[in-house]
Amino acid sequence: MAADDVTRCPFDFSEGLEFDPSLAELMARGSPTRIALPYGDADAWLVTGFEQVRRVTVDPRFSRAAIVGADFPRMTPRPIVSPESINVVDPPRSSRLRRLAAQAFTQDHADRMRARIALLADGLLEEMAAQGPPADLVRHLADRLPEQTVFDLLGIPRADWPLTQHRLHLLLGTGAGGGERAASAKSTLRAYFLDLVRRRRQVPGDDLISALAAAEDGTDTLDDQELAVMALTLTLSGVDTATCQISNIAYVLLTRPELTDELRGGRRSLPDVLHELLRVIPFRKGVGIPRVALEDVVLDGVRIRAGEYVHVSYLAANRDPARYPRPHDLDPDRPAVPHMTFGWGGHRCVAVPLALTELEVAIGGLLARFPGLRLAVPARELRWDTETIRRFPVALPVAW
Repeated sequence: MAADDVTRCPFDFSEGLEFDPSLAELMARGSPTRIALPYGDADAWLVTGFEQVRRVTVDPRFSRAAIVGADFPRMTPRPIVSPESINVVDPPRSSRLRRLAAQAFTQDHADRMRARIALLADGLLEEMAAQGPPADLVRHLADRLPEQTVFDLLGIPRADWPLTQHRLHLLLGTGAGGGERAASAKSTLRAYFLDLVRRRRQVPGDDLISALAAAEDGTDTLDDQELAVMALTLTLSGVDTATCQISNIAYVLLTRPELTDELRGGRRSLPDVLHELLRVIPFRKGVGIPRVALEDVVLDGVRIRAGEYVHVSYLAANRDPARYPRPHDLDPDRPAVPHMTFGWGGHRCVAVPLALTELEVAIGGLLARFPGLRLAVPARELRWDTETIRRFPVALPVAW
């Protein structure tokens, strides 16, 4: 592939929740295209169409495990994902891990956790109300609820919450100088979770680590290392995604008062609206974890050769006009069709029931507690994150 056939894509677009124009341009090309990312020693193919992304995610000829130990193309100075994470394990081993982990993330389990999440959310919203307007919704709710929820559900002692959150933030940075700090943070977090797992083995509690430790499939269970990496993965995913989505969903509702009124009046179902919001909101920048072609594969007439990297864009797949008419429109009346915000295939997030429960509690509680909620500044004055791979407002001043 000639150098001029490769599109350099830093994917650093951070203007509100507008769709990244460079990604939109790549989508318009149709077939897989070649891209170069800020870090890594090779280029990659980018796949954007919904059906093409689906095919890559379920085709065993594309391996995530093959990236382990490689300087693969990525958005951050150091890889965020741990080599032993469920996110970079291929079937059949990943099927085993997912089968065991799923026992702690059933809908029934999420429903039982709802009261704990609601208690945390109510406390944060009460603090915001006590302070009075204007108040920063990001600082009071979006930043704190996801981390408190994950930390509480995993059984992390409260005294450890601030340092754990700081280390997680170091892993998500995109600056070139953050590589060593990110590597140190990941190593420290993994050691911390390994120690926590061993303590829960000795004295189980009412927490997710204890539930995962008790999960079994016949005689098969998760060992300590698998549990520690899974706890780190869940913490990263839970804090990262939920923080962005609570902020972003609140922003969209604050700038669409007619939709907010319909939700408050019961004319719209919050779970249904949330799925459309999750589909259309670009909550992160660029792409995540690539795959490696284990053999030559022809995809839409393009030959992807063995050993080449392939990135899929769930953001682009969620905007595919072949699957979603008027894909860039937020349409609460859109017929329910599964989206890819939580991934697809063998690497779809196992904690989806918990994630959706947290979003329902956070947004539902916010709308109920503050019926006159509105932005305290013009939307154009909001600042958006430019330091990580995430897309969210740095602050969201509100009044009521």
